[in-house]
Amino acid sequence: MFRKEQVDASNDKVNTVIGKGTHFKGSITSNGIVRVDGEMEGEINTQGNVIVGENGKVKAGVKAKNVAVAGNIEGNVEAEGKTEIKGTGVLAGDIKTNGLAIDDGAVFTGSCEMKTKDEALPGKKGNDYAPAKNVNKDVQQGEPKTGGLSKK
Repeated sequence: MFRKEQVDASNDKVNTVIGKGTHFKGSITSNGIVRVDGEMEGEINTQGNVIVGENGKVKAGVKAKNVAVAGNIEGNVEAEGKTEIKGTGVLAGDIKTNGLAIDDGAVFTGSCEMKTKDEALPGKKGNDYAPAKNVNKDVQQGEPKTGGLSKK
């Protein structure tokens, strides 16, 4: 029924790993995939994806192509593509993203800003979109239907 897209691309090579039992404090700048299974504090900035495993704890601002959270992120997230919070994931911070998926059981505290149609489809303006084909003519003309109820 729904097409399921995975942010965690298993075929792609993970370039940077903060393993379980490791604590890192500082900034990470990368062109590839960053995976955190330990603890990270600071900032992550990558042109690739960020994956926070179930044991991962991140206190950082995160900027990436896509972000998948199965552990904890405390900080703001900015993703060009999709942000996905798995059922075991907790994200406390604001999100700026193009797409958002939150599984049952996940926790999200903060605000989310998503791109508008104008930003998502360059060259199109909001009034360039055609109305739905099955919209009632009365509604299109601004006349509300009474639904069979008489006006008094």
